[in-house]
Amino acid sequence: MKLVDSVCFEATIPELQARDRDGVIVELVSSLEQAGRLGGCTCKEVAASVIKRENEASTGMGRGVAVPHVKHKAVKNVVAAIGLSGTGIDFFALDKQPVYSIILLISPVDGPDKHLQAMECVFRHLQQEKFRKFLRQCRDAAQVEDLIKEADEDPSL
Repeated sequence: MKLVDSVCFEATIPELQARDRDGVIVELVSSLEQAGRLGGCTCKEVAASVIKRENEASTGMGRGVAVPHVKHKAVKNVVAAIGLSGTGIDFFALDKQPVYSIILLISPVDGPDKHLQAMECVFRHLQQEKFRKFLRQCRDAAQVEDLIKEADEDPSL
């Protein structure tokens, strides 16, 4: 699986307006809704599921990144939205540092294998210091898309 296959680039937010974790989640889910990727579900319903999942255990994995995720009936295929923050968000990360890059992942309820493959793909990229650095430097959706396409082709990025 390639990350480019899951990311909805129309939902990319190069400068998040929200300044807290829950606000960021709502903003990213809303962006997916505006891009027509939530099926018949509302932003409020999906965001509540993501926040509930986040309250169980933080997805702020450290090193400036977070991957909030949930399985939800809203989607038939894995979909991701990417948001960036220049100021940093308190995501209750493992290293207690602010988060600058957020990859929201929503997977179908009946596709646990797809969910695991997507998570593995996201984490594979985020483990690369160069990828995290370049993602944080992106200023628009086109730059994010170019980076992800390049990283899918060159795993060392």
